[in-house]
Amino acid sequence: MSTFKTVMRRILNLPEPKSDKNAAPAQQQPAAPAPAPAQAAPAPAGLQQWTDAAARLQAQPPGTPQPAPDQAAPSGQGQAQGQGKGRDVPWQIEDENSGTKFLVKVGRGVLWGVVALAAITGIRSWFWAPAPPKSGPVQVNNGPTYPVQEAQAVAARFARAYLTWDENDPKPRAEALARDLSKGMDTAAGWNTRGQQEVLVAQPGPVSEEKDQRARVRVDVLVKGPASDDKSKPSDKPKDDKPKDDKSKTDKSKDKKDDAKKDDAAKGDDSRTVTGPRWIGLEVPVVYTSGRIVVTGQPGLVGVPQNAPAAPALTAKTADNDFSDKTRGVVEEFFGKYATGEAESVAAPGASVAALPPGVSLGSLRNWSVDEGSGSDRTGAATVTWLMGGAELEQTYRVKLTRVASAKAERWQVAEVHGGLSS
Repeated sequence: MSTFKTVMRRILNLPEPKSDKNAAPAQQQPAAPAPAPAQAAPAPAGLQQWTDAAARLQAQPPGTPQPAPDQAAPSGQGQAQGQGKGRDVPWQIEDENSGTKFLVKVGRGVLWGVVALAAITGIRSWFWAPAPPKSGPVQVNNGPTYPVQEAQAVAARFARAYLTWDENDPKPRAEALARDLSKGMDTAAGWNTRGQQEVLVAQPGPVSEEKDQRARVRVDVLVKGPASDDKSKPSDKPKDDKPKDDKSKTDKSKDKKDDAKKDDAAKGDDSRTVTGPRWIGLEVPVVYTSGRIVVTGQPGLVGVPQNAPAAPALTAKTADNDFSDKTRGVVEEFFGKYATGEAESVAAPGASVAALPPGVSLGSLRNWSVDEGSGSDRTGAATVTWLMGGAELEQTYRVKLTRVASAKAERWQVAEVHGGLSS
């Protein structure tokens, strides 16, 4: 017990109590008055109250019950008792305000709610791991889904075989068509085994995709062969070998009517003459099945545009006449060497210009115009005539000049040359 008291005194910073042995005899018989010791300086009022209370607690025997404060005392008596008990209870009990109590309760509730939420969330994650986020399908752009290039190749090969025939040898055509026609189809493909025709060029065009992996492929074909006319058309009716003189007079009226019909039909015949090779358009139906392109049926002839639409006009550019005159000799020398295969000898350092084929020579530089600008690179347009195949051919080029400087001088040389004006 003494150890507990010692710990409490040190915690409360209280003075050591006097020995209890001298206290008992003092109560039984009065001692002789001793000389008054020198009084120490009085302690502060607040500290003195705590010191007196601690001394009284030490003087009481262990197990003595402490009197409870009178809570029901009226306010008038409280002041009087406060004066008598001022030394007994050095502190005063005060009730908390209602607002303070409410805030304390709310704070405690919020704190316990957070603890409960954390506990519930943690326990649930132990037994039920959160599902990973579902990601949508990855969109990969692999280009067109239909095998366009394969369809163009098959259609061009089929068109070449389809428009090539020889009545003296029909077997090669049938074998070529069987390579791409769907299984079980007639390899004659609508041909009546008459005539001769040869395909020179087959150029595949656009592919029009349809449903169920089907498509139509446009092919432009250059053919060479005799054109069909009224004299070369085969007649399904047997020829009448009887001379006209054997006809009866009763048939003359019928012949006149037939002649009138022929005259009316002749008015609608195509008056265009065919000389040499000609272009024919062909649309081929195909389907993608079993990993390859197959022709599904007979193709159809279509027209070939005779005239192209008008192109938008190029933006007009202002010419630098002085610079054009200054560099005209440089450009003319370049085109002369260009025709002879020696363009790199007069081109700018590092420029790569392939030589023209043999049989081409420079006619003249008809026009040279440099666009307005500044800097070490300038661009202009050149109009050149070439002599080839016994004819004179005029062409237009876009030429880029660059300034080449050395320690002694500087000059302009051709760095690039491109055919046509695209801008």
